[in-house]
Amino acid sequence: MRGKLLFLGGLAAGFVLGSRAGREKYEEIRANAEKFWQHPTVQEAAGVAQAQANKLYTEGKDKIQSSKLGEKLGTTHTDSTSSSTDELLAPTDSLSGTKGPGGTL
Repeated sequence: MRGKLLFLGGLAAGFVLGSRAGREKYEEIRANAEKFWQHPTVQEAAGVAQAQANKLYTEGKDKIQSSKLGEKLGTTHTDSTSSSTDELLAPTDSLSGTKGPGGTL
């Protein structure tokens, strides 16, 4: 019971403090986050991270396919499912509405 009261007290305090900040503060935080995300250095770092993730994904997929487990899985699945996994390589960016660095939606 005491835990529930503390939780409700924390919830009420968060609501009061959050409502004091208001919509303007929310919009300011959102605008700063958008400006940060659009910065060329951040976009370059995101591009490098995406390229490394794609490389690791491809290497891992190749290693699994060449292993005994991959051979077992290869006999139970068709090639039509492997093409759908390639769509995972270019996730959309929810802030800018584009696919990865340099791509368009």
